Amino acid sequence: MDAQHETDLVVVGSGAGALTAALRAAHAGARVLIVEKAAQYGGTSATSGGGLWIPANHLMADCGIDDSEDEALQYLRQLLGDTVPDANVRAFVRHGRRMLRWLCAHSRVAYQAMAYYADYYQHLPGAKSGGRSVDPLPYDARALGADFLDLQEPHRQTRVLGLIGYSNTEGAILLSKSPGWWRLLLKLVAVYALDLPWRLRSRRSRRLTMGNALIGRLRRSLLDLGVPIWLRAPVTRLLTDAHGAVTGVEIERGGRCETIRARRGVILGSGGFEHNQALRERYLPQPTDARWSAASPHNTGDLLLAAQAIGAGTRLLDEAWWGPTMHIAGEDRARMLFTERSMPGAIVVNAQGRRFFNESVAYTTAVQAMYGAGNLPAWLIFDARYAREYPFGPLLPGGMHLNWLQPRRIRRGLLTRAATLRELAGRLGIDGDGLAATVARFNGFAAAGRDEDFQRGENPYDRLYGDVRVQPNPCLAPLTEAPYHALQIHPGDIGTKGGLATDAQARVLDTQGRPIAGLYAVGNVAASVTGRWYPGAGATLGPAMTFGFLAAEHACADLVDNRAPDSERITSPA
Repeated sequence: MDAQHETDLVVVGSGAGALTAALRAAHAGARVLIVEKAAQYGGTSATSGGGLWIPANHLMADCGIDDSEDEALQYLRQLLGDTVPDANVRAFVRHGRRMLRWLCAHSRVAYQAMAYYADYYQHLPGAKSGGRSVDPLPYDARALGADFLDLQEPHRQTRVLGLIGYSNTEGAILLSKSPGWWRLLLKLVAVYALDLPWRLRSRRSRRLTMGNALIGRLRRSLLDLGVPIWLRAPVTRLLTDAHGAVTGVEIERGGRCETIRARRGVILGSGGFEHNQALRERYLPQPTDARWSAASPHNTGDLLLAAQAIGAGTRLLDEAWWGPTMHIAGEDRARMLFTERSMPGAIVVNAQGRRFFNESVAYTTAVQAMYGAGNLPAWLIFDARYAREYPFGPLLPGGMHLNWLQPRRIRRGLLTRAATLRELAGRLGIDGDGLAATVARFNGFAAAGRDEDFQRGENPYDRLYGDVRVQPNPCLAPLTEAPYHALQIHPGDIGTKGGLATDAQARVLDTQGRPIAGLYAVGNVAASVTGRWYPGAGATLGPAMTFGFLAAEHACADLVDNRAPDSERITSPA
């Protein structure tokens, strides 16, 4: 027989936006139930960098950086144009900082501002050279008890040798070879190796970093309040009353259908549709392939379709959180090329062998360039010096002499290699004369320290993943040392960003723009508040958590102690 349950609020999904909504509602006194389709909780958030982009946040003062809501709005309005309702943008800027301060005060969540992680569009007024992106502090998994084993593991690309995690702050030191990077690496290895007797039981690290640290801290905070998560419980239908209001969900659990009535509503935080090939082909630019996505394979747009079935409207379905990716056979998701294309001595070329963008730009901008006419397929090319000095995907710097630990298919099969550029071009099927001319021109730029074609390395964001030892431009080094290496890269993503239309309280709107009572959407199941752009690191999770927070406050308005927001300006100490 069908089972029936009743609660105050049902939260669908277990990523950062969903868990923040559940935590805010439970803290206010509401009875909350989280249902998750997958066998583990955390979704794409758990495998992400875990950072948040929150303008004018209270942690910026620790970095000596001033910010204000007006400056953030100036930056966002120029970037977004009219692609997003202004009320939604204002709600994010006004309440994101309040959400972060509340979490730091009322939960286990802890962050630090990243002083040198610049906004992605430094040429726009209102942009900041750092501070708006915040990094989750590492967390000890032992605090989670048995729930640690149900936490989605980090993405392979955020772990050294697939084992040892590092924070975004630590990663920036390691990748840029900043002073002290070698000591930091040895420390991280020691912490991992000396975690005894756990090391004898599991290869998995209990020092949680990045998205695992954020989700671990949120889950511990929910455990403190007794909030359950039902795993392996996909939602099959949204329940509505005679007036069209959402009253609960129908789920499949343990092989049977169960109904959950929600007195205060349903908050969707179920992710995008990036692993639904049919929806990708219907909405996204072509070519497109689910194998190019670095997001959770469970994100197939189920709740997008369920909400559309009851009349929900949508926006921006042709958009994603774009980024160049590489696909490795046998892995369940792609790897995003966050840093590899930015390190000095790597270039990206098209079939004519020509560069077509600044390789150090933000990842969304990179894919927008890749979708330009004639730029696909595309390849990332580098020389032996680069291979010796820097990590590339699963490969460690060759100078560390540790890649013998990798499977043969990675060591020998990942990259195309050749003794000359023309030979490499022949193996790739690209124009050899074009590639030779491009590399010669680029090498001249590297010697002079100025990229005359695309201005690579001329702003703080570009230099974030440069090599401080390379001068005069830390993002430019010549390709002169054989053998030469190449990999075809794809216009991938870390999730779709178009979805359900929502208002400033995260209420889902119908096709006529009217709120659907009892239904909220946050994260990638909703159309992004950042429109077609990616303003800074953490602009996925920052808005997801902000609107999860606001959705919970709206659903539990009679229970919430909603204090006045912070003063307008964050000012650094004298």
